[in-house]
Amino acid sequence: MNAAADTARQFGAARVGLLSCHACGLVSRAGGTGGALACPRCGEHLHRRKPNSVARAWAFLIAAAILYLPANLLPVMHTRSLFGAQSDTIMSGVVFLWTSGSWPLAVLVFFASVTVPLLKLIALAVLLISVQRRSRLLPLERTRVYRMVEFIGRWSMLDIYVITILVALVHMQGLMEIAAGAGAVAFGAVVVLTILAAEAFDPRLIWDPLEEEHDRNAA
Repeated sequence: MNAAADTARQFGAARVGLLSCHACGLVSRAGGTGGALACPRCGEHLHRRKPNSVARAWAFLIAAAILYLPANLLPVMHTRSLFGAQSDTIMSGVVFLWTSGSWPLAVLVFFASVTVPLLKLIALAVLLISVQRRSRLLPLERTRVYRMVEFIGRWSMLDIYVITILVALVHMQGLMEIAAGAGAVAFGAVVVLTILAAEAFDPRLIWDPLEEEHDRNAA
């Protein structure tokens, strides 16, 4: 028996009849009636695993992947002033910051708005495929990847925060006007959809094949 399987055996709450509430986190003992179970604290239905976790996570992830291209190709900001109008995409903003000498900010925007969403899409896809294939490889590392994806998800909204602040502050009619573009809407949708995909995914599915392997070996 390897160390990962031993960890799954020791800490699998469902193996000893315990269920965790997805809403408030309370751990309760499953009853033996066979009916629908409810959390005694918040009333949420209790399940051994999140219902349709993989299907819902794939749905959110595919939608996010579809919107990723328009989020980076369409303008995220339209600027109108006495000197004319200009539309900027995420990449054109990165290039402008780089050429104007603000390379640390350019690197930050590129990493937060281009690299991080792409890495999240790839990481979630790998996690979902590994779960569907019942993979037993590197469960602890995959769990850490999931926690990292969950943690950094909201930092991808950096561009949207900047645009929101600019729209609120720089709105002098007749002199200058800044408005969010279609790219900003698509980008915000990508971030929200990846957050929903991470939320829908149940990381406990990573450890289920190890528990099943342990049961087969113990039989």
